[in-house]
Amino acid sequence: MDVTVVLVGPTAAGKSALAAGLARRYAAEGRAAEVINADSMLVYRGMDIGTAKPSEVERTEICHHMIDLVDVNETTTVAEFQQLARAAIAECQTRNVIPIVVGGSALYVRAIIDHFEFPGTDPAVRARLENELARHGAEPLYQRLSDVDPLAARRILPGNSRRIVRALEVIELTGRPFSAMLPDRRYRLTNVVQIGLAIDRAALDTRIALRVDAMWAAGFVDEVRRLAAAGLRESLTASRALGYRQVLQFLDGEISEAQARELTISATRKFARRQDSWFRKDARIHWLPYDQPDLVSAAYALAGQEGNGAVTDGLVIRPSMED
Repeated sequence: MDVTVVLVGPTAAGKSALAAGLARRYAAEGRAAEVINADSMLVYRGMDIGTAKPSEVERTEICHHMIDLVDVNETTTVAEFQQLARAAIAECQTRNVIPIVVGGSALYVRAIIDHFEFPGTDPAVRARLENELARHGAEPLYQRLSDVDPLAARRILPGNSRRIVRALEVIELTGRPFSAMLPDRRYRLTNVVQIGLAIDRAALDTRIALRVDAMWAAGFVDEVRRLAAAGLRESLTASRALGYRQVLQFLDGEISEAQARELTISATRKFARRQDSWFRKDARIHWLPYDQPDLVSAAYALAGQEGNGAVTDGLVIRPSMED
């Protein structure tokens, strides 16, 4: 079986619940399906509450891949993530299992399913840029990126220091704009069906606020405190995750807990809007309302009985192989 179902959309839209529901639907129809995580933060052990990681019960019922792979004091790259996720997908396919990729980052999703190659790295250049980041913060580096590659700067959040450093490194090493490294939308995997969850801004803002409230009620601050003791600050990726960064600021005495909570809500809302904007540019995605009645059945109809597209009058209906 050489098929891949992909569920995308902004954070808090309901992707994980839909993935679980879709896997159960396939099981009810006699087809095995497993979930492939495409969220960069779910790979870190212990980052559970703030990432809305599927519970142990959920992961016992439905096999999930790409979760709890590294400790919080380690750092993973999107290139490493790409290799591991593609290997997990291939392993599912060899067992005749339908892989359901679920993620909210367009970069990570595209790295997995599209022709997407990553430029090399230079430890000396990276170290110099990271030293500049440590001394002066992200703002001057972001301004430099805006000057040399405005398109790349528009695609990167000003606070995403890791991506800013990477963009400047690639520009220095290749002599080309970082934005030129982003390939056309062309599938590397075959028989891909992408389904997106559409949600209006007001509903999304409400769901994000409720999610953050639930995180705090579940003991999120204590989770971050434990992870900080385990070396969370040592990871350039994990320490900057939404919510975790804000709670670390609270634990360091820079802001109050109430401010950390409100900043988490506002930062997540901004990120969710960026997510939606990124995915909307991909014409290959089939969109479904997040609150559509019997959403699982609607997604199943799009994905198809074999996971490679809906069938109408004997014809398979799915996004084209190229944009």
